[in-house]
Amino acid sequence: MSKLTTWIAAGALALLAPVAATATVLNFDNLGSDGSVPANYGGLDWSAGGWGFYTFPQPPYTPHSGDGRAALNWDADKAASHIGFVQDMVFDGAWFAGLQGATVQYELYLDGALVGTSAVLDPTGAPTFLASGYSGLVDAIEFVGPALDSVVMDDFTFHAQANAVPEPASAALLLAGLAGLAIRRRQLG
Repeated sequence: MSKLTTWIAAGALALLAPVAATATVLNFDNLGSDGSVPANYGGLDWSAGGWGFYTFPQPPYTPHSGDGRAALNWDADKAASHIGFVQDMVFDGAWFAGLQGATVQYELYLDGALVGTSAVLDPTGAPTFLASGYSGLVDAIEFVGPALDSVVMDDFTFHAQANAVPEPASAALLLAGLAGLAIRRRQLG
């Protein structure tokens, strides 16, 4: 196989390989002293105003990593828990700790429509990951539970959707074209 054919084949394989998505993890450790989560923290829209953060030890509100964690303000409701994504993303989940019985669940939205809900997590003092349970794109999430101010959140994780792999027919057509180029090249000499 000639060098040109090898380079063309390698390029085709690179085009066909899916691109891995890199996750963004917001751990609230870089926000400084305790206060409100900034309205644009991590490139997200936290402007509903229900979220604060703190770093001091307070069991059972244990952080998953570092010292920072987010918490909803006292008596916050579902509307105050709203977090918007500036562009559509895949929401992976977050870590929670808090009082048992203060269950938490996600509602996932795209263009104002509810597209998914997570399992329900009953937190403890040991941080536990609550997966979104939904692999599609979302543009907002909200939290549901009887006492949302009795849990803390850490390592909020999301990512852009990976580039799609071409359909098999498109991939076959691309490879057939490349094979034709290789044969033609050999014929020309």
